[in-house]
Amino acid sequence: MPWVCMCPPDPLRCRQRLLLAVPARIAGVPRRVLASPPGRDGKINSAVLVAAQLCGIDTVLKVGGAQAIAALAFGTESVGKVDKILGPGNAWVTAAKQLVASDPAGAAIDMPAGPSEVLVIADHTADPEFVAADLLAQAEHDVLSQAILVTTSAALANEVAEAVARQMTLLSLLTILRQSIATSRCIIVPNLATAIAVSNDYAPEHLLLATEDPRALLESVRNAGSVFLGPWSPEPLGDYCSGTNHVLPTFGYARAYSGVSLYEFQKRITVQELSAAGFKSLGPTAATLARLEGLDAHAAAVELRLAAMVRQ
Repeated sequence: MPWVCMCPPDPLRCRQRLLLAVPARIAGVPRRVLASPPGRDGKINSAVLVAAQLCGIDTVLKVGGAQAIAALAFGTESVGKVDKILGPGNAWVTAAKQLVASDPAGAAIDMPAGPSEVLVIADHTADPEFVAADLLAQAEHDVLSQAILVTTSAALANEVAEAVARQMTLLSLLTILRQSIATSRCIIVPNLATAIAVSNDYAPEHLLLATEDPRALLESVRNAGSVFLGPWSPEPLGDYCSGTNHVLPTFGYARAYSGVSLYEFQKRITVQELSAAGFKSLGPTAATLARLEGLDAHAAAVELRLAAMVRQ
């Protein structure tokens, strides 16, 4: 069965290829296709190609964006149709994934995974420089990325705002950051219980708990793609090397979706076989329930067999 790991429009994000290709290989997916947009020179970044080869990717397509989603979902003269498309992307890629998933002739998807998000819950003990860096680390992905600080400390909020303004001028993706930070927010709340309530309502892709006792808050977290506890668990560790899969739901879909795992690359088929004694025991229950639902043919399929048992 052909499946695909569809990766983001940024050709340098090799980590996303690894996070999709490795579990696909472990799960035994027989056909694994990677789509990656070329650079201005018409070539795919060499690091992406090396990663694809090491991960056992069968086919690399030099295409990205919503057009890649359409080609993979429905097939073209040069692109074979796949059964499932996985991976994050920009708003257009996410919309395209949802459209093809709703079409019976299209392809299944893992989850809606669009522009990156981070929500940091911080109290007075948090390091404002760390918090600012964490916000900027996600804001640099896309002009539509969101970085949210929810804090119980007005003083910390001011210090973080100053640190963000200072730190971002030293970063290479300043053009993107100026736009994404302009639409980011800082929310001051009276207590950490309110902060958790705000976070659960927002359902962030990444949730950072920068508090005095972050593990104490963990039990109250209901909606989040991935949670990072304490000052020494910055989100980039999850991106690259802490061990969790980092293809995660965004835009509030963490209320209903989990991050990618082996399950997204597998199907589960149930099998049942009853002995004659087992059927004799369970059959009357099935027939009764079928009659209650008004499904006579269902009941008859059972009752005919029960009658045959009596005649034997």
